[in-house]
Amino acid sequence: MHIEPGLVDGAKIVLSYATAAAAGSYTVKAALDAVRDKGLFSLVVRSAIATAAVFCFFHVLPHYPIGVSEVHFILGSSLFLILGAAPAAIGLALALLLQGVLFEPKDLPQYGMNVTTLLVPLFALRFVAQRAIAANTAYVDLTYRQALALSTTYQGGVIAWVAFWAFYGGGFGAENIASVASFGAAYTAVVLIEPLVDLALLAAAKALRGLDGSPLVVARLYRAA
Repeated sequence: MHIEPGLVDGAKIVLSYATAAAAGSYTVKAALDAVRDKGLFSLVVRSAIATAAVFCFFHVLPHYPIGVSEVHFILGSSLFLILGAAPAAIGLALALLLQGVLFEPKDLPQYGMNVTTLLVPLFALRFVAQRAIAANTAYVDLTYRQALALSTTYQGGVIAWVAFWAFYGGGFGAENIASVASFGAAYTAVVLIEPLVDLALLAAAKALRGLDGSPLVVARLYRAA
């Protein structure tokens, strides 16, 4: 996942520092909530799992440069449902940083934009989940419709942020609009596929009831709120 280098530069890039700082602050709050819920050890373990998973998503799963960015199968809603909001956010941020440091140093100046693009939709997903999923429903019992709502929220947020950075940095010329449109159209495939992946992973988790109460997964995976 990366915004193309040079798309936003000069003084304009300062905005990305502010949005990244806001996303980071909310991540810290979510992490403190997670520590109160299941303890520091659980947060660290789940964050490590999320980091390794996202790093694999970036490099192992298919990814294609299209328009102003790349199409990735990031599986943000799966990370949220199995590991929780804070570990998912930490994993996304750390994996993105590792990718930049180890493989794509040219992307590091865009880190603020990229981390904002991945984290803010995750927190929007958390908000939607609190309202779309009844308190007496464990995540392993979600329906396809609920999984689709979560995936659409996350991936739609990613598309919206990529479009924002593209128009903010490159304006509304015909070529830029076409690049944003091609990226958005390609990303709809992720919206359609991800709910099926979510349900497959949740079905696997449901079969592994021994994980109930484990520090490896979020408590809501098996238990109603």
